[in-house]
Amino acid sequence: MTTTITLPQHPFGSEITTTDIIAQMQIAMGWEDRYRNVIQLGKKLPQLDDSYKQDQLKISGCESQVWLHHQVVNNHYYFIADSDARIVRGLITLVLAAYNGKTAAEINAFDIDAYFDSLGLMAHLSPSRGNGLKAIVEQIKQLAH
Repeated sequence: MTTTITLPQHPFGSEITTTDIIAQMQIAMGWEDRYRNVIQLGKKLPQLDDSYKQDQLKISGCESQVWLHHQVVNNHYYFIADSDARIVRGLITLVLAAYNGKTAAEINAFDIDAYFDSLGLMAHLSPSRGNGLKAIVEQIKQLAH
């Protein structure tokens, strides 16, 4: 019996990969362009239905509200997430591009710090945004254990 994905679909991790995002950020002309790129990526993330916006799905450690839901299908992890803040929606897409559709081993082996460094974003994020981004990553890694 094959299980199918029942989560809302998005292009991150399949059509839009970390390689695509790194390339897009490397041609950006400064922080403002990167910021715009992140917001544009966030617009491609479908808004979650209210049924997924439950307290137990909220990520603690984020200043904005962030919900993360996952499903495991054939040992691959699929994620859908949303936030009430535009920039955070964009930051979520960066994480989903790295982890969506991967196995637990792939999730744990991925060097997220090097990925974020290659995007040139962390130095420009407020400490609370940076901590929120790390909280999302940590939640995904806990789910994949």
